[in-house]
Amino acid sequence: MENKIILLLDLDDTLLDFHRAEHEAIKKTFAAQGIAADEAVIARYSEINRIHWEMLERKQITRRQVLVGRFEMLFKELGIAADADETQKLYEDFLSVGHYFMPGAEELLKTLDGRCRMFLCSNGTAKVQAGRIASAGIARYFEKIFISEDIGHDKPSREYFDACSAQIPGYDPRYALMVGDSLTSDILGGINAKMRTCRYNPHLKPGREDIKPDYEISELDQLPELLFEKICW
Repeated sequence: MENKIILLLDLDDTLLDFHRAEHEAIKKTFAAQGIAADEAVIARYSEINRIHWEMLERKQITRRQVLVGRFEMLFKELGIAADADETQKLYEDFLSVGHYFMPGAEELLKTLDGRCRMFLCSNGTAKVQAGRIASAGIARYFEKIFISEDIGHDKPSREYFDACSAQIPGYDPRYALMVGDSLTSDILGGINAKMRTCRYNPHLKPGREDIKPDYEISELDQLPELLFEKICW
């Protein structure tokens, strides 16, 4: 049964620490432009960025509006006369170099390797994610890697998951599990695709009554036991 399990894993803040990477990339981006950026400014950027991505998930704005609009909003708030397009390009360059693993992520991939079929699912931009995946050296663990910019649809849309499942030979939703940290992207997406879901919640954030995962873990090393001992496939 183990090799029949189809595990769809989110990348950012599930396997790789996006917030740490984001923090370092923003610092370097603003420094390169001579913009003063203390921790409060970086935190505000992160909040604006999250808001924009959630609007994309709801199909309220385009990807282009996310990538440039987040900087336009921040610069307007701060009264900074900087070019948002140029800032976006610099930021992507810095963000696509290097990686930071989430606790237990490397060990998890090694443990699951060969025991189930693994696929990587991400809403990030293709250039950035390709660089981070290559830096982390994790592509070898996955049959396929599904980046929303390449797919043409974003999580949590049914279209995204339909496009992914169409590229998975022998796909059967009864043996599929979506694992990720985001309720609005990963968990809602899995629900939309009618597969089981598992929320990775290391900081024990509160849940939502309207988006309920089938399972929840707070540490990645809990996932193998869930997959092979607790779930009745």
